[in-house]
Amino acid sequence: MEWKGVMPAMTTAFTPSLEIDYDFVARHAKWMVDHGCRGIVTPGSLGEGNTMTFDERGKLWRTIVRAVDDRAPVVAAISSLSTAEAIAMAEMAASKGCSGLMVLPPYVYKGDWREMKTHVAEVFRATSLPCMLYNNPVAYGTDFLPEHIQELADQHDNFAAVKESSTDIRRVTAIRSLIGDRLALFVGVDDAIVEGIAAGAVGWIAGLVNALPGESVDLFNYAMIGEHQKAFELYRWFLPLLRLDTVPKFVQLIKLVQQELGMGNERVRLPRMELTGLEREETLQLIRDTLGSRP
Repeated sequence: MEWKGVMPAMTTAFTPSLEIDYDFVARHAKWMVDHGCRGIVTPGSLGEGNTMTFDERGKLWRTIVRAVDDRAPVVAAISSLSTAEAIAMAEMAASKGCSGLMVLPPYVYKGDWREMKTHVAEVFRATSLPCMLYNNPVAYGTDFLPEHIQELADQHDNFAAVKESSTDIRRVTAIRSLIGDRLALFVGVDDAIVEGIAAGAVGWIAGLVNALPGESVDLFNYAMIGEHQKAFELYRWFLPLLRLDTVPKFVQLIKLVQQELGMGNERVRLPRMELTGLEREETLQLIRDTLGSRP
């Protein structure tokens, strides 16, 4: 698979009874690929993967693989408290036709480098699929430093990409200074994409793309080809929505944008709850004001 371009961190649609709406999921994935997305990543934090059973993950992967067929790769997000379960997830993702893995550290236990390296390495070795490392010290409390990433790259041939979500664009240049173009570097926070591309990123694991794929792909492409004025104007309009990807309730917020645009609903699984009261009213006003000036 090619690690480049805009790849949605896909939300997961639920029915009123909070079962996965597989029919909508398939339609949503195809719609984003139709708008130029280069792959689908699921079910990560935005996809509420940690609320899913093992079997639900497998059915979700199979559904999306069949929906996009050979038009785009499906990257399975592998996250678990247990290394053994993460390995089993990786093996199942391969059996369901996924083309790559996005590997997360254990999302509660904040181990040291020796422990985190072992966890990631065991998942890398579980299949022959190319792997992306997801570095998000803000959310997970585990920080894969550029030197750690270099060590993993030296030891694992199927380590292919990094989703860098530290919010520090200097990390992109630091990684590149150590290993050049050995790994494809992706920006993992929506409101740093233009800066990330300027630093050498070649991909974007995006959130608001779930609601606005055309604008997301255009923004990425303008930044990549050096159309700076077009990128700046689109970025300036988009930023109020892109910033919704960077706060704790980003799942509820992005799903609300989808609902406003008629491509999804705001339903989430506990412990998340839908926005209510003034918080919801203010968010809707922000969304509607921004969409009202949509270029």
